[in-house]
Amino acid sequence: MSTVVLIGTQWGDEGKGKITDFLAREADLVVRYQGGNNAGHTVVIDGQEFRLHLIPSGIFYPDKICLIGNGVVIDPAVLVRELDMLAEQGISTGNLRISPRAHVIMPYHRRLDEAEEDRRGDSRIGTTRRGIGPAYMDKAARSGIRVVDLLDPEEFAARLRDNIAEKNKVLSQIYGAPGFDFEEVLSEYLRLAERIRPYVADTSLVVNEAVKAGRNVLFEGAQGTLLDLDHGTYPYVTSSHPTAGAACLGAGIGPTRIDRVVGVAKAYVTRVGGGPFPSELHGELGDLLRQRGREFGTTTGRPRRCGWFDAVVVRYAARINGLDYLALTKLDILSGLPEVRICRGYRYRGEELTEFPASLKVLAECEPVYETLPGWDEDISGVREYGALPANARRYVERIVELTGVPVALIGVGTGRHQTIVLHRVF
Repeated sequence: MSTVVLIGTQWGDEGKGKITDFLAREADLVVRYQGGNNAGHTVVIDGQEFRLHLIPSGIFYPDKICLIGNGVVIDPAVLVRELDMLAEQGISTGNLRISPRAHVIMPYHRRLDEAEEDRRGDSRIGTTRRGIGPAYMDKAARSGIRVVDLLDPEEFAARLRDNIAEKNKVLSQIYGAPGFDFEEVLSEYLRLAERIRPYVADTSLVVNEAVKAGRNVLFEGAQGTLLDLDHGTYPYVTSSHPTAGAACLGAGIGPTRIDRVVGVAKAYVTRVGGGPFPSELHGELGDLLRQRGREFGTTTGRPRRCGWFDAVVVRYAARINGLDYLALTKLDILSGLPEVRICRGYRYRGEELTEFPASLKVLAECEPVYETLPGWDEDISGVREYGALPANARRYVERIVELTGVPVALIGVGTGRHQTIVLHRVF
């Protein structure tokens, strides 16, 4: 039996969907524990691309139980669209379970998200405008609506009436935005409630019983360490905790039940939205990585900012998450470059920093300190054994291990399931 937490080590978009799908082969349960439909996981199976935002990537294996934990905020309309999309593709969702304690994203959350981002102007955070932040705000304010409330028409109507009265005032008086009609929202959400009702179960009980029975459990995080509300590049962060510790809270399982943590790192770095990015590449090379790597947001389609691999970031993620292994993705995208670089530290006012600073003001002044390694020309998308990689590609991977202090367990050399090199078993 093994329990494995899979997290992102950078600013999200590291390719966690592919790695989750790959590791799910050996898992009995796959558990999504935080975030909402601001996350997007892309999985390629037999050349066909699937994009998921809420349902765990393990759904593509018919024998896996997939859980959406209490730490997730759920937009029922998005969830139903995903259920319908999978059904149209002949993929069963019968093994999906949804926590009754998960909070629900309401239409006013989305509108408040949009209005607040517009109000910020040039200082906007770069949210996906999906209502995730306002939903977590209501959760913390104890005015949120949970799935269990949604399934109780009387309870839901009472909570919704109070919330709409309050949110309509905020939208009107602060943002000058239109409000919502209670009856319309009530009718729509009661309909959605019936669609998701068959999937609702005590997911904490399900996962704990599975652990007791000696089954393999994979906990799937969304976003990345530097988007964590506490440990990320605040305020350019998400509204939840993508770090490994949140798996316990968001799934309802004790920390003594976690066996190991795997961090997904792209062979370069990308981020979406504002905020300092020391190793960011501007010009032709950044554009080349973006086009080769198809670096456009799964959720929003926004172009991602691209840069060289930043070992300072991944060292920080290793410390925050207690990483046992790295899964390195998209190594194939670097093929053909005459040289590759790794940011080993930052230069700040004449001093070299080796640890990630808390201050964004400091981070914005940091210049990357690079190590330059020779590149490789070979197409590595068909390589399945580590020893068959070009020598320079192996040296690049080995230098990442040396600089981060974390061994690499998996290397992605393409988008397909089979395009994965295994160095160490995770389960």
